[in-house]
Amino acid sequence: MAETTGALLPKGFRSAELGWPELHRIPHPPYRIPVIGDVIGSNVRSPLQDSMRFGRQLGPIFRRRAFGKEIVFVWGAELAAELADEARFAKHVGLGVANLRPVAGDGLFTAYNHEPNWQLAHDVLAPGFSREAMEGYHPMMLAVAERLTDRWDRERAAGRAVDVPADMTKLTLETIARTGFGHDFGSFERSRPHPFVTAMVGTLTYAQRLNVLPAPLAPMVLRGATRRNAADMAYLNRTVDGVVAARRRSAGAGDLLDRMLETAHPGTGERLTPENIRRQVITFLVAGHETTSGALSFALHYLSRHPGIAARARTEVDRVWGDTPRPGYDQVAKLRYVRRILDESLRLWPTAPAFAREAREDTVLGGVHPMRRGAWTLVLTAMLHRDPDVWGADAEAFDPDRFDAPAVRSRPGHTFKPFGTGARACIGRQFALHEATLVLGLLLRRYELRPEPDYRLRIAERLTLMPEGLRLHLEERASAPESAPGRPVIRSAD
Repeated sequence: MAETTGALLPKGFRSAELGWPELHRIPHPPYRIPVIGDVIGSNVRSPLQDSMRFGRQLGPIFRRRAFGKEIVFVWGAELAAELADEARFAKHVGLGVANLRPVAGDGLFTAYNHEPNWQLAHDVLAPGFSREAMEGYHPMMLAVAERLTDRWDRERAAGRAVDVPADMTKLTLETIARTGFGHDFGSFERSRPHPFVTAMVGTLTYAQRLNVLPAPLAPMVLRGATRRNAADMAYLNRTVDGVVAARRRSAGAGDLLDRMLETAHPGTGERLTPENIRRQVITFLVAGHETTSGALSFALHYLSRHPGIAARARTEVDRVWGDTPRPGYDQVAKLRYVRRILDESLRLWPTAPAFAREAREDTVLGGVHPMRRGAWTLVLTAMLHRDPDVWGADAEAFDPDRFDAPAVRSRPGHTFKPFGTGARACIGRQFALHEATLVLGLLLRRYELRPEPDYRLRIAERLTLMPEGLRLHLEERASAPESAPGRPVIRSAD
């Protein structure tokens, strides 16, 4: 278990000056204003993109201050590799994640390191992501993907563009709900998002807004939003309680929910409490679909913008899957180029765009910056993935061949972190990658993807990232080429 040693550190936000004795050596944006801090040129709706811009200006470690909150940011690959050292650093439940604790509590994603339910839940649930378990989920993933293609076939026949983020959200919500909890939200039968999605987006957006507002002003500025957030959290709780109650009345399905309800820790015999089960289910339903839907949406955007890359991927799908109408579990892992497309999309826009690390004991980062025990920093994954010392001068360009085997072996470790790092990295990583690779293969085999001519990639931030306003036009798949095209010409990242 990733655990900070010694006495417990105080909960709540800890400003950087409390943990970085030589904070003055770390650069900050120009034009800092007393009391309110580094707000000139900032946008409360895009704090991540603002931080990326400042990172380009200020270098691999910098700091920002707003209304008394000072945060140190890191994106340089060498510093990020140090922070990945589990002997020196642990997960820090940062400001945005802590803002989700009222609904997710000590779930796997939001638990503090010292809370015992994290290790208990991790050990109980980890077998639910074994190869055997994944093979069991595969037919349900296919069934949900077929609901998506049925919908897209109708939209294509009617000549309508598809709303990619909305449909990917429906797909991934139904996938995790059915495979993990035996529940069907009926998302594809609805003209509007399921209320669960609306409530989830509401809680994520509210947590994001709390990040950038001064604490004394939040109750006044967000009075109405606070009431809506309370209603959203209550709806999430009611929905999950209903799912759990239905399972208790029925036969087991051998899924994640059964493991939560029936499985004791193999070493201690402990079981998850009803309250923690609710928190874990919410964690999986939210985190298990929100990030994957974003990853698929970005990948489809780039495929629509790079027809040469899309053609090369289709050739691979045709070669590996042949005429089989429903590819088997093992056939998905053989789509190596499709997987590289997914990885490259996650490199440019990791949908979980940052992770926080805290010092287990007093230490010095990079041999230059002293950190006291408990001092923390936010690693900007989206900038780490653009470090030119690792990814080259064309780091902003979309090129899936960055992830062919020789290129991966040539890079230093800890430079690609879309799922976080260490003991607290995403437990569902293989689930998400299998689902996304399967879906991309099915869509590439079926459709030609055409972008709207005037669309330019815009990023919606709600703790996770999603392309905003992305719509694609679908055309019937052209006949498969006889041979794979050569290496496509790489254009800009957009």
